[in-house]
Amino acid sequence: MPSLQDFIRDVPDFPKNGIIFKDITPLLADAGALKEAVRRLSDPYRDKGVDVVVGMESRGFIFAPAVACELGAGFVPTRKPGKLPAEAIRHEYQLEYGTDALEIHADSIKPGQKVLMVDDLIATGGTMAAACALVRKLGGEIVGAAFLIELCFLKGREMLPDLDVMSLIKVDGE
Repeated sequence: MPSLQDFIRDVPDFPKNGIIFKDITPLLADAGALKEAVRRLSDPYRDKGVDVVVGMESRGFIFAPAVACELGAGFVPTRKPGKLPAEAIRHEYQLEYGTDALEIHADSIKPGQKVLMVDDLIATGGTMAAACALVRKLGGEIVGAAFLIELCFLKGREMLPDLDVMSLIKVDGE
């Protein structure tokens, strides 16, 4: 089987000029590559007693439920404000220009539950740091953060200094 990296397509100037977007849709369309990615995202956490896998909107919703199934755990989404139907808590965080926020249902994580954080990509780390703050506010114990792709040159890992961070594909340059 080819490397997982071979299934990631670079799309220049998307969503704006100067950005090289890492398109995961070729990986998602290939059953073998998708299965391998989910297995490799799950493997390091099989013996960690994970109760819940948290995924970030939107592409984290693709991998986190599959990892949860692999680990025999539940899945909890974090969403942009106003998208969750029941009582939610919010965490605002800084972007390069302005702020953003994530929400999670207030009853989705029980104190002491072991939580694995999963997203498709880590860039600056702001979204994952915000999601982790939500989980901790609810009393969850984070066992790690797993990503399909890490844009190493943006140093997002530095926003998660107290976490075990694992990524399957490391991109060193822009």
